[in-house]
Amino acid sequence: MKKKILITSFDLAIGGVERSLIGLLNQIDYSKYDVDLLLFKHEGEFFSFIPNGPNLLPEKPHYSTFRKSIYQIVKDGYYPIAFSRLIAKYSGLLHGKVKKVEEPGYLTIQYGWEFTNRYLPDLNNDYDVAIGFLWPHHFIGDKVKAKKKIGWIHTDYSNIYINKKIEKKMWGKLDDIVVVSEECSQTFLNVFPDFKNKTRVIENILSPLFIREQAKLEIPNEIKKLPGKTILVTVGRLTHAKGLDEAIRACKQLVDEGFDIEWYVVGYGPLENELRNLIMKLGVERQFILLGKKTNPYPYIAACDIYVQPSRYEGKAVTIREAQVLGKPVLLTNFPTAKSQADNGFDALITECGHEGIANGLRKMINNDEFRKKLVNNVLSRDYGNENEINKIYSLINN
Repeated sequence: MKKKILITSFDLAIGGVERSLIGLLNQIDYSKYDVDLLLFKHEGEFFSFIPNGPNLLPEKPHYSTFRKSIYQIVKDGYYPIAFSRLIAKYSGLLHGKVKKVEEPGYLTIQYGWEFTNRYLPDLNNDYDVAIGFLWPHHFIGDKVKAKKKIGWIHTDYSNIYINKKIEKKMWGKLDDIVVVSEECSQTFLNVFPDFKNKTRVIENILSPLFIREQAKLEIPNEIKKLPGKTILVTVGRLTHAKGLDEAIRACKQLVDEGFDIEWYVVGYGPLENELRNLIMKLGVERQFILLGKKTNPYPYIAACDIYVQPSRYEGKAVTIREAQVLGKPVLLTNFPTAKSQADNGFDALITECGHEGIANGLRKMINNDEFRKKLVNNVLSRDYGNENEINKIYSLINN
């Protein structure tokens, strides 16, 4: 008899976690597992990529509120949830201000779930295994009946500020905790050592064939390759974590030194206006271009001369591996988990965080053709596919 599995996430908007979820769904053997997929919102650029195997459950209107503004929640008539979200918003901001937290968003999300929990309905199905693919995991912990519950971690706990009491209570309700790299595991266990025995490392599933096929589907008309010009590309959400403000400053520095570069960013996010203002302030509108959302980012990666990941922190940046699969020389900053992403000097250049480090690294890569060619030859010689990671998930499900 097939095991009945539930997999949950928020939606399928463009993002590394969402691409990883599509990778997982494409690898599951549906002849052996009966899989329900619950997305709180049936939307996102990757929604059409859901394979035929899983059974997509209907939206749960109460849970779709987590992707809506408080104004919209009030308009839809969910008054207790709207009031709880309002309290959560200001509780997170106040807590962050008192603790001088640079990015209090994680606190707001935690409080949002904690304060609205009583107004959210249960899922009236029984499962052998429930998998929460995107943090936080209050839903599978409190609202789902399952013999085993598994929650994923995609971020670096050394760089986020959370309410540890709420977080520990949430993780305590799960049977297994999956982290996407050894470094992420260590930073998580530094905060919650009590969970060591139930923490497992399973990397994001990546299909090189899928990435290469997607890269050939279109030509990015925004990018015009001209002799002597170096095309840089970054893919990611416009958030503090991704370090794009530092990338803009590095761009300005290189332009002032006479480098002929164009830097394209594929993605969207809450800092868009702030970043656009910085671009205008520094006068690099022609050199640093925010392209916004793109359903398929791979043709843009394929069109670049250098792929750049200027992040302050990452769990496991899927985009780095995708750029390597496409044979691109990669520059990434030395965020805490960077060495789990690349072998410095072999298949990428790891440079210091901040605009000075980014500029120094790019200067080296642009001026040294032989070094870039070496990186390209090395990434093309490696097999970055890891579809066999699905066997580790099967092991968790079956044991």
